[in-house]
Amino acid sequence: MTVPWRDVFPAMTTQFRRDETLDLEGTSRHIERMIASGSSGLVMLGSLGENATLTPEEKRRVVSAAIEVAAGRVPVIATVVETSTAAAKQFARDMERLGADGLMLLPAMIYRADPRETLLHYRDVARATQLPIICYNNPLAYHVDITPAMFAELAGVTNLVAIKESSGDVRRITDLRNAVGDRYVLFAGVDDLALECAVLGADGWIAGIGLAFPGENQRLWDLAVARELDTALPLYRWFTPLAHLDTHVKFVQYIKLAIQVAGLGTEWVRAPRRVLVGEERRRILGIIHAGIENRPALSPAPGAPPARKARPRRSRAR
Repeated sequence: MTVPWRDVFPAMTTQFRRDETLDLEGTSRHIERMIASGSSGLVMLGSLGENATLTPEEKRRVVSAAIEVAAGRVPVIATVVETSTAAAKQFARDMERLGADGLMLLPAMIYRADPRETLLHYRDVARATQLPIICYNNPLAYHVDITPAMFAELAGVTNLVAIKESSGDVRRITDLRNAVGDRYVLFAGVDDLALECAVLGADGWIAGIGLAFPGENQRLWDLAVARELDTALPLYRWFTPLAHLDTHVKFVQYIKLAIQVAGLGTEWVRAPRRVLVGEERRRILGIIHAGIENRPALSPAPGAPPARKARPRRSRAR
C-alpha cells in the first residue's frame, strides 16, 4: 500500500507473558485499539518493541501478526536494527518479502560508526530493498548523530523518505528544513517535544506514551496540525508529565506499566529489563494515576479524520 507519511504512527510495544514468551494475541489487541483511535501507521520492533531481545523468527512473527491485524487499513513499518550492515540488508529483504509496507532503519549497533560509515550503511541497506525507509536519528541513545548536512548527502537515495528526529533538540526541525527543504517527511520522535515539533513544521509523530492514552495522543496532534494552540496547550500541559516517561532509560518499563494501568496490555518485559518495584514503581504509578484522574474531556479537532472502526477478528492459536 502507499504509505501516508503524516500524523501519528505509534511505536508499538511487543507484548509478553509473565514467562517472557511472546503474547501475539495481546500485541494484536493493542494494535487494533491503536488503529481504532485513528493512528495513520504502526511502527513495529523499535526500541519500545524490545527489538534487541527478539530472535529473527520472533521478529517475523510479530510483523506478520501486525500485517494480519492491520489488513491494509494502515501501513506496517518494520524496524531494522542490526549489528552489521549485511544483517540489516538481509532483514530488510525479509521484511519486504513478508509484506511490510516500509522500514525504519537505525545505524548499526555496538560499533559507533563515523559519518562516512553511517552514510554508507544507509545507502547500502536502502539499495537492498524497494521499501520506503524512515531514517531514525537518536544520538542520545545510539551515539551516532545523522546531521542535517548528512541528510543532504543522502537526498539522492530515493527510498529514504522520512526522518524520525529524536536528537532532543527541537531546533533540528528548522535546521533540517533549511538544509533539505521538503525532501524528507519529518516525524517528531520525542514525546515531550511533540507540540514544539509540530509548530515548527513536523509532518507526523512516532509516539510512545500515547500507547496508553491513544485518544488524547491523537487529539493533541490533530489540534497541533490545525494550529488550534489555545486548545492544544492545556492538553499538552496535562500530557507532558506522562510524556516525560518516554525520555528515561527505563521508558519501556514506564510505558508498559502505563499501558497495563490503562487496561490496554501488560507490563511484562524481557530480561535484562525487569518490571518496576519499590519506590520507583510507586513514583511512576503516581504520575500515571494523576494523568488518569485529571484526564481532560475530548472532542474532535477541527478537520480531524474520524476514528477507524475496529475490524472483527478470528482468534488464532499460536
